[in-house]
Amino acid sequence: MTVPNISESDMVAGLGTITFRLHDCRSLKGKRKIVKSIISRLRNNFNASVAEVGSNDIYQKAVIGFSLVGNNRKVINSKIDKIFNLAEELNLAEIIDSEMEIINL
Repeated sequence: MTVPNISESDMVAGLGTITFRLHDCRSLKGKRKIVKSIISRLRNNFNASVAEVGSNDIYQKAVIGFSLVGNNRKVINSKIDKIFNLAEELNLAEIIDSEMEIINL
């Protein structure tokens, strides 16, 4: 069995984080409910890997990270933009920061 030659531009990884402020959240249980809802919506809509990656013990702040892999930089960039837009449209928490990076592998 031969493995096809993969050129450097055939694989593109898109990574991002979204930092949320959770107003009126007074417990980790309340935070967990909001964060799980955001994560499941992003996963289901974009088939992305999504997880809470920071501020785990702070009630009113959540950092969610995500990653996408594909073979077209423009498609990955477009999906990342749509992830940011959906996260805002959910109106479950205020977005206070977001970062993204696209890497050609």
